[in-house]
Amino acid sequence: MIGRVLRQGLVAGTVGGLVMTLGEKIEQTITGRPDSHVPARVLQRLTGLPESPGTPPVPLNWAMHFGQAALLGVVRSIMAQAGLRGPLASAKFAVVRLTNDQILENATGVGAPPGTWPRGEVVVDVLHKAVYAFATGAVADALADRGGPGPGQVHAALRPGRRSGVGPLPRGDAPGR
Repeated sequence: MIGRVLRQGLVAGTVGGLVMTLGEKIEQTITGRPDSHVPARVLQRLTGLPESPGTPPVPLNWAMHFGQAALLGVVRSIMAQAGLRGPLASAKFAVVRLTNDQILENATGVGAPPGTWPRGEVVVDVLHKAVYAFATGAVADALADRGGPGPGQVHAALRPGRRSGVGPLPRGDAPGR
């Protein structure tokens, strides 16, 4: 199961990263907002790479941007495999993505807490991370669905009044609880 979760999560997170990047590029075309070089600066500080004066190298930016996207996709895959699927699970995952960014950016001294940002920057950041979370979630959920219901969904199917998202279980297949 670990291998499946890792593979599916890396795929889901990479797709989410691609969708988020496409959305960012469209938004930047409309708003004129420049590219962010925060991911590269965070990676430089985390790895001890020398910090470049001016604009950091684009490959470092992409490595951190897509590396985070892919790795965090594993968290969403774990959620989907456990039965935490759908829009509510993706909304919860958006908080995970935003929190991950803020921990890394603030711990390295590259960023500042969002409460200090102009409101427009917060809105743009939350919007792009939500796009990532929902795209990643859609892929993770679809891949997990191929393996059947997760343990939480199976349990919900057995409890009166719960909506499980799965059909009724055949007689004799129900777990003890």
